Amino acid sequence: MGSGSLAAMSVLESQWHPDMEEEEAKQLVRNAIIAGIFNDLGSGSSCDICVIKKNSIEYIRPYDVANIKGVKQGIYKFRRGATAVLSHRVIPLEIESEEVRRLEQECMDTST
Repeated sequence: MGSGSLAAMSVLESQWHPDMEEEEAKQLVRNAIIAGIFNDLGSGSSCDICVIKKNSIEYIRPYDVANIKGVKQGIYKFRRGATAVLSHRVIPLEIESEEVRRLEQECMDTST
């Protein structure tokens, strides 16, 4: 479960019901994944699903694409010095102390 899981779980909990048809279940999973995508700044835009049945597995890639990247309307290159510098101030940093410590590796907890 990733950073979009809370949004995805809220969709699953609010829209799931027993005896769903396959297409309805696919749409529910799609809605949950899309909710996770829209509520996480690090997510991509592709919604892939996998349908697992007793005798088959079907991967659908992509099932849907959210947030389709737009096309640039022009060329955005600005020459150096195009923006005026109104003021300039340099604040020197003084290092008071420096310490290097070795940290032990921690294993990820996968018990839950």
